[in-house]
Amino acid sequence: MDDLSDAELRRIVRRGAEFSAGTAGRSDALDGLVAGIYFAKTSTRTRTAFSSGALRLGARIIAYGPGDLQLNTGETTEDTGRVLSGMLDVLVARTAGPEAELRGWAAQDRMAVVNAMSAEEHPTQALTDLTTLLRHFSRIEGLRILYVGEGNNTAAALALALTRFPSVHLELRTPPGYGLPAPVAARAQAQAERYGSVLRERHDMDALPAEYDVVYTTRWQTTGTSKPDPDWREVFAPFQVTARLWDGGSRAVFMHDLPAHRGEEVTAEVLDGPRSIAFAQATNKMHSAMAVLEHAAGRPGRTAR
Repeated sequence: MDDLSDAELRRIVRRGAEFSAGTAGRSDALDGLVAGIYFAKTSTRTRTAFSSGALRLGARIIAYGPGDLQLNTGETTEDTGRVLSGMLDVLVARTAGPEAELRGWAAQDRMAVVNAMSAEEHPTQALTDLTTLLRHFSRIEGLRILYVGEGNNTAAALALALTRFPSVHLELRTPPGYGLPAPVAARAQAQAERYGSVLRERHDMDALPAEYDVVYTTRWQTTGTSKPDPDWREVFAPFQVTARLWDGGSRAVFMHDLPAHRGEEVTAEVLDGPRSIAFAQATNKMHSAMAVLEHAAGRPGRTAR
């Protein structure tokens, strides 16, 4: 998220919302370009979103799976990026590994590299989430979001994005030992102070805020990670999202980055209930991906004639 200026962040989110609303017009921003889609880990939404989005914007795509590149035989990420940059215009990559790998690919001056998920952050998910908030509420400023669950890469990106919008209140309730990484929390807190937003984190489910606009959770077993504590499910159990969070007449909507495990981080009653916008959020991943690709190609908002 730190690689986007405030203006770029807002433009991508606004453009994603335009694609979602059907008001963006037909864009050929990637016409004549070739996009590489590299996913070293499983993906349903993100891989399909960027593949479909690139095709809709006029690109040709080359898809790579986890066993397709010479990275497996020891070639460096820098060498891989240098070679691919002579053949591709943009590379969308999910590794679930260190962000440094992606920066290795980006260490050249021709090919744009999109972080479709690293161990530290899931920035394109945060852009999808902001696009969804803008579409549903027609604003992001002033929203009150309750995030429940692990302080994982989705939570990190969300905190680093939301705290850049004035008057946003982001309340995180994370299990003990599974909160936001300290460097992320410090960066997000500094942003909150600079932009006039509020970031709070607690490690229990006591004394929840009286009102909130959104309840957000993610799966407990994040892609590409494992937990060292064999009893971690007992630690996470109090943080399950249930209908009780709507007691007292809360009008909050429910969001989830999916995939979901009903009966673990969220009950089926909530995920499939009338307050859930999780599947609209999933669809918005393609619209947000199109906005990201326009930005990466350096052709934002170019409309086909």
